[in-house]
Amino acid sequence: MSTSAIPVTLSIKIEGMTCASCVGRVERVLAAVPGVDKVSVNLATESARVESTAPLDVALLVQAVDKAGYQATPEQPLSAPDPAPAHGVVPHLLGAPAGGRAVLLAAVLSLPLLLPMLLEFAGVHWMLDGRVQMLLATPVQFWLGARFYRAGWLAVRARSGNMDLLVALGTSAAYGLSVYQLLASTAAMPHLYFEASAVVITLILLGKWLEARAKRQTTSAIRALQVLRPESARVRRGTQDVDVPIAEVLPGDLVVVRPGERVAVDGEVVEGASHVDEALITGESLPVARHAGDRVTGGAINGEGLLLVRVTAVGAESTLARIIRLVEDAQAAKAPVQHLVDRVSAVFVPVVLVLAVLTLAGWWLATGDAERAIINAVAVMVIACPCALGLATPAAIMAGTGVAARYGILIKDAEALELAHRITTVAFDKTGTLTEGKPSLVAFEPAESAGIDKARLLQLAAAIQRGSEHALARAVTDAAASANAAAGDGAIAAAPSVTGVAALPGRGVAATVDGARLILGSTRLMQEEGVALDALRARAAELEQQGLTISWLAAVSNAPQPTQLLGLLAFGDRIKPQARAALQALHDMHIQTILLTGDNQGSADAVGKELGVGRIVANMLPADKAATVAALKSKESCIAMVGDGINDAPALAAADVGIAMSSGTDVAMHAAGITLMRGDPALVAAAISISRRSYSKIRQNLFWAFIYNLVGIPLAAFGLLNPMVAGAAMALSSVSVISNALLLRRWKPDHLKGQA
Repeated sequence: MSTSAIPVTLSIKIEGMTCASCVGRVERVLAAVPGVDKVSVNLATESARVESTAPLDVALLVQAVDKAGYQATPEQPLSAPDPAPAHGVVPHLLGAPAGGRAVLLAAVLSLPLLLPMLLEFAGVHWMLDGRVQMLLATPVQFWLGARFYRAGWLAVRARSGNMDLLVALGTSAAYGLSVYQLLASTAAMPHLYFEASAVVITLILLGKWLEARAKRQTTSAIRALQVLRPESARVRRGTQDVDVPIAEVLPGDLVVVRPGERVAVDGEVVEGASHVDEALITGESLPVARHAGDRVTGGAINGEGLLLVRVTAVGAESTLARIIRLVEDAQAAKAPVQHLVDRVSAVFVPVVLVLAVLTLAGWWLATGDAERAIINAVAVMVIACPCALGLATPAAIMAGTGVAARYGILIKDAEALELAHRITTVAFDKTGTLTEGKPSLVAFEPAESAGIDKARLLQLAAAIQRGSEHALARAVTDAAASANAAAGDGAIAAAPSVTGVAALPGRGVAATVDGARLILGSTRLMQEEGVALDALRARAAELEQQGLTISWLAAVSNAPQPTQLLGLLAFGDRIKPQARAALQALHDMHIQTILLTGDNQGSADAVGKELGVGRIVANMLPADKAATVAALKSKESCIAMVGDGINDAPALAAADVGIAMSSGTDVAMHAAGITLMRGDPALVAAAISISRRSYSKIRQNLFWAFIYNLVGIPLAAFGLLNPMVAGAAMALSSVSVISNALLLRRWKPDHLKGQA
């Protein structure tokens, strides 16, 4: 037996589960394996997640599942879902066909049995010979239906019940009664029920086949992501470009991406410029520009330009691999409401068997008609299938997380999806969440006494900053480049002569520009150099009240006028274009908003008031944010925190639902239950919207799953349903809950509904 250690969390593929009772049995046997701390089995994904704080033995887990009557195989990371599972059951015995072939063959054999009943409605009285009926029904019962006997017997051995046991007992009773009537009756044409047993098995096989097809549609999001992974990459080796398998590409390699090709790896653009379509990864509807220094994501489609990309991540560490892993984990996890369903399912089959026995005894004693008593008991067992109960929640979870991923919303676990529908308050970080997260030059004004205009002021400031990687320097050079492009051959285009550039740590920078010694920096630097700021002090105070950071440009020399103020530059973190609409969407959903930021009060007020945030709290340390969120939880029903930085991680973890921007840090994304694949705050409202829709589908599915049984079992017990109608209703129940869940695939974020 293998004793190799495995990771703390393991996913196992389980074949043979047919209903919620099967889920409960697999969970019990896995939980009994030494070292297992937590087990979650999902009927819709036909998988189990096993968690432990100590190494586990894979062979013991597989052996436990096999003994319970199912087949278990450890899943490989990021493995593709089975493209065509037969119908989610144990293999047929005696070489019986599977899937659609089994349904077709069962229908061919059952139709002649059903034909006399159909002709009866047309006034034609005709009946097959009893021996012919038996000849047609027997292969359906014991060959095509062999899986029900095997799975039912394994359930009995495990001292539990499942759907297969109910079907096996019910159809066997109808078949056995028919055989008895055929052999013992002296009538020329005894009353036989071969059509009931054969048609019930056919309908159930049809239902399972339709169910499997529908379940495969719920995993379409995973498959759509998996096809984005190229199998090879064009790597530059010296002066040659060579196609190599993607598994052989290493971080640091240079990969060539030609126009129209899919980007094979995560990396940074070294050469070239293009537009990249990342729609299936981030949900971004339009291609985004990528230049040297920008990052690209594996799976995106390159546009019109040739790109040379330096690899930063491959394999399981790539962005696409992490996305697939997150979606798989979310679809395999259980929502809290599912635990209630599991408790109901644990006692469901035994209760149904008791009701069937009571139905049999009651009708027999009341009427003395054993034949009718058996048929009514069969109807009770056939209609009382817990399949729909087991599929109601996971089908909605799979569909909801899948469609959310399509629009760039990664929901890491089912609990986050379920909780998000109750959110009443959303707390936002400011920098990088509602703002761009990088400074930009918001205003620049020359001093009247300097004798220069705004264009010359910007030109001089950019000349000093050229070559610096400081964030404020980049903001100045970017603004100058934009002005230069707008001016064409005008004054901005002339580049001044710059020498003697020297950084002044913590204060600013100095340089000689066109022969004049200039300094650019803080108020403190100006004070040290004796620069008078009175000419623009009032304007600077006004800009600082708006939360902007002020830098001053001055000329210093040994001339008769040793210092001269040339002007000021004001820097701010620009609000994201989508932020105002994003917060308005939350307000329209009757959700309160709060701004929690470590920035100063002036900056926080400027952003908060412009966006219409309900409450603003500034000057907060990471621990303060977490404490504020915890305090809100004690007052409000459900709190979400939205952030992107390391300092937001404690608050994200403290919130009921943490929502992280993928443009931020990995720490924030690990602490959050939901990750937004692009820095668009409008996706916050979209995440809450898909949660509400998904939870609504869960409630609808549970309603229909329960109503089938609450209405169907009494009708069957009182003799108002024959077994064939009961079988059709049972098959319909499973298909209906999955079909209802699949309606979620039509969901689209409100802010994108106007787009094609």
